[in-house]
Amino acid sequence: MRKLCLLALFISPLACAQVVNVQSNSLMRLPNTTSTLKLEKLEVADYGTLLIPSNVAELNVDELRLGHEARIAIVPAETALEMKVKRAELSDGSQITARGAPGTYEKAARAGRNLNLQFQALTAPQLTVDARGGTGAPGFVGLDGGNGEDPGCTYGSAGHGANGSDGSDGQPGAPGALVRLEVPRDFPQALIKVNVAGGAGGPAGVGGKAGKGGKSKGCLVYRADGGKNGKAGADGQPGPAGAAGAVTVQRL
Repeated sequence: MRKLCLLALFISPLACAQVVNVQSNSLMRLPNTTSTLKLEKLEVADYGTLLIPSNVAELNVDELRLGHEARIAIVPAETALEMKVKRAELSDGSQITARGAPGTYEKAARAGRNLNLQFQALTAPQLTVDARGGTGAPGFVGLDGGNGEDPGCTYGSAGHGANGSDGSDGQPGAPGALVRLEVPRDFPQALIKVNVAGGAGGPAGVGGKAGKGGKSKGCLVYRADGGKNGKAGADGQPGPAGAAGAVTVQRL
């Protein structure tokens, strides 16, 4: 029956009472066929990971269990994710992550995904949420300077090495997320750990290498002088960190 329900979850979200189990040391991805999902029970075993796609905007769970070092990983998206849990039991080291994606040479860093998390009943040694912004894209590396030509014995002097070009600055880190938590009134504030720091700035681009001057050359009656080496390009500057997000905690 459990396998039938899991299959039904991927075909029709309302086909039956959904039960999803993620095995230890494994990864499972929820279907991306709908923006709203309702689960009767969601269990992620020790060191397992459940991936929530970017198009899922609402997840309702009657019973949630996260094992040791288990996690729910939420893909970055422009829209916030609303997750409502009636009863949650979280083990040591478990966490919910909604970190932004790091930047690349082709794409800018992405912000942590905004979250609205509600736990009507919660048992946990610690509630950990990581919604930091992504690290900024690295700066471009400067081009190396070309080497100078070697001199001839009957004509031409040695060429100077060309200067390397400067590296570019790293790109800014992305902002942290806006996280709203609704937890039971008796759940200790000291056990709530939410990280919404902005992403680190991208590393600076390294300056290009200096080109080498043409080599000195010994001739029959004299020695041709070598050319001067060029100068190395300057390194860029690291990108600035992204803006921090915000956390709101409301008691039920």
